[in-house]
Amino acid sequence: MIHYGSPSTRWVLIALLAAQFARCGFGQSNLEDLAPPPSSIAALGLAPAEASALAKAESGHDFPAAEKLLLDLINRDPHSTHAARLLAYAGSIYFLDHNYLNAAIAWKKSEAIVPLEPALQFSLAMAYIRLAHTDWARKVLQSLAAQNQAEALYPYWLGRLDYDGHQYSDAITHFQHAIELSPAMARAYDNLGLCFYYQNKNAQAVQNFKKAIELDRTSPKPSPWPYLNLAITQQFLNQLADAEANVREAIRLDPGFAIAHFQLGSVLEDSKRPEAAIVELRDAARLDASYPEPHMAMARIYRKLGQEQAARDEVQSYLRLHSHPNR
Repeated sequence: MIHYGSPSTRWVLIALLAAQFARCGFGQSNLEDLAPPPSSIAALGLAPAEASALAKAESGHDFPAAEKLLLDLINRDPHSTHAARLLAYAGSIYFLDHNYLNAAIAWKKSEAIVPLEPALQFSLAMAYIRLAHTDWARKVLQSLAAQNQAEALYPYWLGRLDYDGHQYSDAITHFQHAIELSPAMARAYDNLGLCFYYQNKNAQAVQNFKKAIELDRTSPKPSPWPYLNLAITQQFLNQLADAEANVREAIRLDPGFAIAHFQLGSVLEDSKRPEAAIVELRDAARLDASYPEPHMAMARIYRKLGQEQAARDEVQSYLRLHSHPNR
């Protein structure tokens, strides 16, 4: 029997944690970080009819129409400063259309004519991350951090890159720097806690998750992530009642948070409440139909309950989702 606190249990929870974060990608990131800053169509110097057509396409989320209009205008004089403004704007449209490659190309073409403003350089770094070119993103973020030494956002994202690369000591340094610059940055504490968790420094992990919760509590939309991360750490420490309370709070903040439902199912299973665990795992699978892990967890519970056919069905669902991932 595996006991909580043992190395093998720790690595099971770490593997689950890593798989969950991989599913979410930018789940822990503020959306305002990722989206390019708003820009005024009036600043583009367009004719009234062109400005009206662009505004209509953009307000209707008809991004392909907006992109075509901008490209037609850019091609009239592709190396001018006017084209640079249009390219910068087109990059933002591509980004909003989730076309990160074309967003990066447009911004780099604009930058070849006139320097990009820092906010768009940051958006370029975010596009590089989406394209899995973290090395390119790091160079942009390092440059921004050097030029804007009072801005916490850049060391925070350098920490995120180090965290994703499993360089936890370097990530800790960056997150602590971000906190020095912005002591109220809750997500820096949350990510700092994750680094300490992976280093098996559980007391420091818990301390930072709780600090993130405290700072984020008065936010208009508190994040469920610190509660989930705290719950995972408490589950590892066999503090199941506390883990359950915190993961339930994560669900209260975001009832559609499939990973939190999965984690609650895991805590309830460890608390010897298999029927209640099945309910939460079914919710996780319903909320994210491409999520395989709840099916394997349900298979395990059904097997313990002697429901072999139900267990086999869940294994088949798990294998099907792993064979044809919807990512």
